[in-house]
Amino acid sequence: MTTAPDATTQQPVPAWRPNSPADDTSGTAVHRQLATGLTHPATGHPLTLHLTALGGDRWHTAVTPLDEGVALIEVTADDTVTVRAEWRVACAGATAHWTPDTSASRWLPPSWIAPRTVSLAHGAPVTSLVGTHDRALCTAAAGETTAPVRIGAGVVEESGEFAFTFEQDLTPDGPPLRLRVDLSGRHFAATLRDVTDWWAEGLHHPGVAPAARMPAYSTWYSLHQNVDTAAVERQAALAADLGCESVIVDDGWQTTDRARGYGHCGDWEPNTAAFPDLAAHVAEVHRLGLAYLLWYAVPFIGRHNPARDRFQGMILREEPHLDAAVLDPRHPEVRAHLVDTVARAVEEWGMDGVKLDFLDRFAVADPPPAPAGADHTTVHGAVRRLLADLDARLRRTRPDVIVEHRQPYVGPGLWPYATMVRAVDCPLSPAENRQRVVDCRLTAGPLAVHSDMIMWHPAETPEAVAVHLVNALFSVPQISVDLAAQTPGQLAALRFWLDIFRRHADVLQHGALEPARPDLGYPLVRAAGPHTTVVARYAPLPVALPDRDDATSAAPGPRTLLVANADPDPTVLLTAVRPERALALVQDCRGEILSETELDLVPGTNPVTVPTGGLLTLTREG
Repeated sequence: MTTAPDATTQQPVPAWRPNSPADDTSGTAVHRQLATGLTHPATGHPLTLHLTALGGDRWHTAVTPLDEGVALIEVTADDTVTVRAEWRVACAGATAHWTPDTSASRWLPPSWIAPRTVSLAHGAPVTSLVGTHDRALCTAAAGETTAPVRIGAGVVEESGEFAFTFEQDLTPDGPPLRLRVDLSGRHFAATLRDVTDWWAEGLHHPGVAPAARMPAYSTWYSLHQNVDTAAVERQAALAADLGCESVIVDDGWQTTDRARGYGHCGDWEPNTAAFPDLAAHVAEVHRLGLAYLLWYAVPFIGRHNPARDRFQGMILREEPHLDAAVLDPRHPEVRAHLVDTVARAVEEWGMDGVKLDFLDRFAVADPPPAPAGADHTTVHGAVRRLLADLDARLRRTRPDVIVEHRQPYVGPGLWPYATMVRAVDCPLSPAENRQRVVDCRLTAGPLAVHSDMIMWHPAETPEAVAVHLVNALFSVPQISVDLAAQTPGQLAALRFWLDIFRRHADVLQHGALEPARPDLGYPLVRAAGPHTTVVARYAPLPVALPDRDDATSAAPGPRTLLVANADPDPTVLLTAVRPERALALVQDCRGEILSETELDLVPGTNPVTVPTGGLLTLTREG
């Protein structure tokens, strides 16, 4: 470790805060500059961090080189201070600004927009400025994954630079500000993989149950709240026949109300009119060969729920538009109630797992002070305790329990308490589903990534059904249509593509993911394994044959390239760097073989016809 001198230390000066009187000098701002040892590849200029601490000057810095173009910056404090690190890079060739924030575009924001606050239940502390050829101009991440970190990023209009800011509250006995800054200029996905590896250091994850990595059936879009024993078992039987390995029963199991909203959430008692014997029903779904997950809107206590009266004075905030309130997890009574009610699914009814919804509602920007009776001062600390207690309780009964989280609560601080994470709701939006899945994959660490529930209109063509599925190809698909109402063509497309998901799950979920052009919504995505590379084409773009000398293709034997075509243009241009011979198998959206030929590939482009929703399998000699 290299301890950097506190260069150009300035004397404490009055700190200005918005809405504070001009003569308010209750705080101080200490400014320092820190040499990082990094050089920006676009300009050759050294990168300097500008550090500001509000509250005192007893804080210390250190810089540790990690790799070529990568450094770790640490700030520790002897007093309670708020530390802000800011730096700028030349905005030359910049094409996109990547974050895991589901509400953000990939355009370059101005520097004056409000910073985003990342905490345990909302987002992940990482950001990347992407340039031409998908190279990261700068990827930066914070090591704090529980307490709030405020991250700003944007174009400085006066200079044409891109400014990064990370701000964190420090205490003498708390975690330091740790920043990983990457100016290596590699593909942005590679820099993000290194960030997730960094977050995972020393972190224990209990593993992912095999069923969590296989296609699933969800009741939400297909049935909404109209769930009962017969409907779920009918869909489960059909889903099992198609290749699904789990069923997720969503809202409606706990209430007779069918008007949507969350006014009846809270005590989590089964609707006995729809599920008279929940344990026997779960056993029947198990007999069909499927795992069973049950939905809980964890933070909500509904206005019409009998449990509401028990928790008066234990409310974090009201959500009147949802007909519910968010419970305050800082109260031990709240946590005990939530752990007890959710654990029943596994302990009493035999569920394989739970779908934990709306955890991001715990992420309140300015929470009220800890009330009387609370045993935690911070909400994020209480949420972490809640999830840790729930995880321990569930695993006592089922060590391989499946727990679903959802965007935007995707940060590494939640990894130990989750098995899988799902893309946030985007019904009937295949392109958005693709983008959210890829975003999630880039920082999901050990978790299985699931698509949002895939649905389509009953009149949809088999080709369009296949396009929906191909847009979720690099995730675990969740299907949510009435399977009994599908046409033979729709079922054939569904069966074929679910088989592809299953047979190539290893490379699709664990292969090196390389999405192209985040500024255009990832029109081409590839995943590479030792023998197989899968490319999904969502726009009329050429597909480069994997380099035989690439490190991911170092294993001996034949090489297989799968090209899934989700674009209306059926002409797929394969680009090769040398002459070679390959066997080309083309299938349509139903899996029917259209052609099986030997191709003599030439350097440059080689056109192959692959229909929309179809698949090309190219086998090359080893």
